[in-house]
Amino acid sequence: MKIVSLLFLFISCSFSSIAQSTKGIEDSLKLRTVFDMALLNGQAYNWLDHLSNEIGPRLSGSSNAQRAVEYTKKELEKLGLDSVWLQPVMVPKWVRGAKEYAYVESTPGSTRDINITALGGSVATPNGGTKAEVLEVQGIEDLERYGEEQVKGKIVFYNRPMRADLINTFEAYGGCVDQRYSGAAEAAKYGAVGVIVRSLNLRLDDFPHTGTMSYGELPVSQRIPAAAISTNDAEYLSGLLKIQKDIKLYFKLNSEQFQDVLSYNVIGEITGSEFPEEIIVVGGHLDSWDLGDGSHDDGAGVVQSMEVLRLLKEIGLKPKRSIRVVLFMNEENGLRGGNKYAEVAKEKNENHIFALESDAGGFTPRGFSFEADDAQFAQITSWNELFKPYLIHQFDRGGSGADIGPLRGGTTVLAGLRPDSQRYFDHHHSDNDTFEHINKRELELGAATMTSLIYLVDKYGIKGIPVDREPKF
Repeated sequence: MKIVSLLFLFISCSFSSIAQSTKGIEDSLKLRTVFDMALLNGQAYNWLDHLSNEIGPRLSGSSNAQRAVEYTKKELEKLGLDSVWLQPVMVPKWVRGAKEYAYVESTPGSTRDINITALGGSVATPNGGTKAEVLEVQGIEDLERYGEEQVKGKIVFYNRPMRADLINTFEAYGGCVDQRYSGAAEAAKYGAVGVIVRSLNLRLDDFPHTGTMSYGELPVSQRIPAAAISTNDAEYLSGLLKIQKDIKLYFKLNSEQFQDVLSYNVIGEITGSEFPEEIIVVGGHLDSWDLGDGSHDDGAGVVQSMEVLRLLKEIGLKPKRSIRVVLFMNEENGLRGGNKYAEVAKEKNENHIFALESDAGGFTPRGFSFEADDAQFAQITSWNELFKPYLIHQFDRGGSGADIGPLRGGTTVLAGLRPDSQRYFDHHHSDNDTFEHINKRELELGAATMTSLIYLVDKYGIKGIPVDREPKF
């Protein structure tokens, strides 16, 4: 009897091993098909060409943002999805106005122009511009050291650079973005008349990089103008200040904040055949800053996300679970789209099991980062071998994406596509973020990588999320 039992166990294990092996082969072949179709017959590059070159920059509240909404909705409808709709969301409307101007004055009449751009949300300078002596600091924490006596009446120059010794460039960005976001609000408390910030860029060049900033609870009457200068100009100004403390800087901003306006998230769905109540989201943000044309940030993520659903239909997949593409509005200066999507999902008691965002540029994909519990992460990393033939197998725990962040909670797994990031901040939020800097093959590899992960999540589900569980958004 014992021998029979052992024999039965051996046979069972053998069949299980064969089944696992068969599944692995099936998945490997399916991923190969996805990559072939993306690289040989991809649509993402053509979509991005139109989005970048025919529409252009898509700042929330602008006519171009509305054109992008209309264009992407139309293109999703062409894919024959089960449903495509617009989700209304009120967004801020900030307008840059006439081009900014700035110069450094070393002695009366001796000036040098510098490259400058207003930070998103900044108030304008007075009509005649702002001119004052400059105080260089290495971060917000430096302000207390100098105090009101040395700050009052001056333009504060935040010059803490991104750390070049950090291989993860997003970590380097995170280490100094506070001076851009909160620098004006903090400097105003000490009586500064304006703020300029070293662009968040690891490269030395002449492109100033914008980005959102906030005055917090500061009354409108106390708000001061804030702008970024290029890294080359930051180096020049810092060097000049070392030998001459009394130099002056002049800058003129013409920005204006208007009332919120109506815009939309663009959503398309393939409804699940077995578990339609389990929702998988893939997306990027449709808005961009008004410099460049937003190709890397985040036109690439938009078209890659659209391509995921197109590729799934092309390979004839009838997903078990509902798969949605969500093109979020207003990530750059408010996150209104991401918050609205999560708010509606909660109201409807929708069951989101997985969300993937692409918002790190259209460069060569290296893998993903995940917000997941131990069991979920173990399940996901078991798929890692399938991605190794494509040299895309860096599966880490970490942040996912800003737009899907509001879905965080319960057992929902969040993921972010992680492309090679070394050149991303050369383009981020600047005139240098244009279509000519997109590599077609790298963009398509990213779309195929995302599609492959979504295919696996749909096929196997996510651990800890039974079909009959109480839905959580």
